[in-house]
Amino acid sequence: MAGRNVSRTVKTSWKRDLKMNRNIYLLFLPILIYFLIFNYLPMFGVVMAFQDFKAIKGFFGSQFVGFQNFISFFSSPDFWTVLRNTLVISFLGLGVGFPLQIIFALLLNEIYYTRFKKLVQTFSYLPHFVSAVVICGLIIEFVSSNGLITNLLVMLGFPRENLLQNPKYFWGINLLTDVWQGLGYGSIIFMAAITGVSQELHEAATIDGANRLKRVWHVTIPAIVPTIVTMLVLRIGMILNVGFEKILLLYNPSIYETADVISTHVARMGIERMQYGYSAAVGLFNSVVATMLLVISNYLSKKLAQTSVF
Repeated sequence: MAGRNVSRTVKTSWKRDLKMNRNIYLLFLPILIYFLIFNYLPMFGVVMAFQDFKAIKGFFGSQFVGFQNFISFFSSPDFWTVLRNTLVISFLGLGVGFPLQIIFALLLNEIYYTRFKKLVQTFSYLPHFVSAVVICGLIIEFVSSNGLITNLLVMLGFPRENLLQNPKYFWGINLLTDVWQGLGYGSIIFMAAITGVSQELHEAATIDGANRLKRVWHVTIPAIVPTIVTMLVLRIGMILNVGFEKILLLYNPSIYETADVISTHVARMGIERMQYGYSAAVGLFNSVVATMLLVISNYLSKKLAQTSVF
C-alpha cells in the first residue's frame, strides 16, 4: 500500500511539473528526438559486431560469428599500432594541450586592457571555427617539399622533404596544429571559472602582501581546481576518441605507422574494404574502453579531489 501511494505521489508530482514547465519541455523535445534518432536507435547496429555482416542480407540475414571479429582485430598486426598511435596522440593532447589551455586562460585574465584582451580572445578563437578541410589544406601546403615551414627548417639545417611523407614527424605536426586550433576555444570554460573567483580573496591576498604571481598560484588556481578536475575527467573518458577528420585528411600509406588511429582504422576497414562487422567490433571495443576509463577516472576524482561529473 505504501509503495502504491509513493508511486501515485510521483506521478502527480511529474504531471504537475510537466504542466508548470510545459514550455521548457517543448524546447527540450527537439533535442530528445535528435538523440533518440541519431544516438540511441543506431545502437541496434552493435549486432553487426557479432556478424559477418553483408549489406545485401541485412541484420537478419547475415551470418552470426560470435566474437570472431574481435579475435581478428586483437590478433591483427594493426592492433598494437593503432592502439599505440591513439594513446600517444591522446596523451600528447592531454599532457600538452590541456595545461596550455589553463595557462592561456590565466594569462588572459591578467590582461587589464579590455580592448586588447578581447582582441587576443577573438584571434585565439578563430582557428577553432575554420573548416578541417581548410586547416588540412594549409598544413599540406606548408609542410610540402617547398612549403613555408619546410623552407624554415631547411634554413636551420634540416633536409628538404615533404614532412607528411615521414612518419616520425606526424605526431609533432598533429600536436602543434591541435594546440593552435584549440587553445583559445578550450580556454573558454577556464576563463568562465576564473571570472567566478571572489574578488574579496584577491583583495585579502593583496593586503597580505601577495604579488600577482602569488595571487594566481594561491587564489585563482585553487578556486578553479573543481573545473580543471571535471574537464580532465571528461578528457580521459574521450582518450580513445581521437578526432579522425583531420588525421583522415592528412595521412597516407607512407605514415600509417604513426598516423593510423582506431577511428581511422574503422573508417578504412569499413568504407574501403567493406568489412562492416569487423569495423563495428573495433568501434564497440573503443566505446567500451572509453566508458570504463570515464567511470574509473570519475571514481578516482570523487575519492581524491571530492569532485566528480556524476
